[in-house]
Amino acid sequence: MIELKGLTKRFGNVTAVNDLSFTVREGEIFGLLGENGAGKTTTLRMLATMLKPTSGTARLAGIDIVESPEEVRGRVGILFGGESGLYDRLTVYENIQYFGELNDMPVREIKKRIQELADAFGMNDFLDKRAGKLSKGMRQKASFARAIVHNPDVLLLDEPTSGLDVGAMREVQAFLIDQKKAGKTILFSSHTMSEVEKLCDRIAVIHKGSLVDIGETEELLGKYGTQSLEELFVRLAGDGR
Repeated sequence: MIELKGLTKRFGNVTAVNDLSFTVREGEIFGLLGENGAGKTTTLRMLATMLKPTSGTARLAGIDIVESPEEVRGRVGILFGGESGLYDRLTVYENIQYFGELNDMPVREIKKRIQELADAFGMNDFLDKRAGKLSKGMRQKASFARAIVHNPDVLLLDEPTSGLDVGAMREVQAFLIDQKKAGKTILFSSHTMSEVEKLCDRIAVIHKGSLVDIGETEELLGKYGTQSLEELFVRLAGDGR
């Protein structure tokens, strides 16, 4: 479970995230929506303990991000769009293996887990390929596998299907649904409304760092009299609202 309590981040005089409070339940896929610059990535970075909040806090899997950031990192899988976290000189296998070792996984468990992820994401053909030689789609798959090799309780994903073709996108989406069934807590941002509608149990819309509304998609569509998630998003997150 993820609990945000007044989570705020300021950069000088600019408030990037303003007093966010909401809960993502265990076994839930939760979508964080907002225009570019709304504070989505900053929120995810604070939850991942990559940025320290100016005020407020959050708890991931029962652990406070301010009081115990190192413990949080071991329980969270993180993937940010545009940042692969891969070492170009290492193979895909070696990259995933290395991050498994960083999380103190036994060698046998790492090997088994890499094979599970390779099968799930269709990576067997390029496991031994150097990361620097990968296509964008292959690189995104490898980055995703690296982020979750340690089988974390909480997944924080920023545009997780960015750069993937339709087939690869479906593989990742199917994997996320399996993770939900396994009781994992998943918080992700996406600009692909069809993906959000397909995957998310609930969504939160933020605008200029503040929470606008939160709820199930159908509930929010009815509340604002909109016919599609895209229309709802424009209504709630657009500057003209």
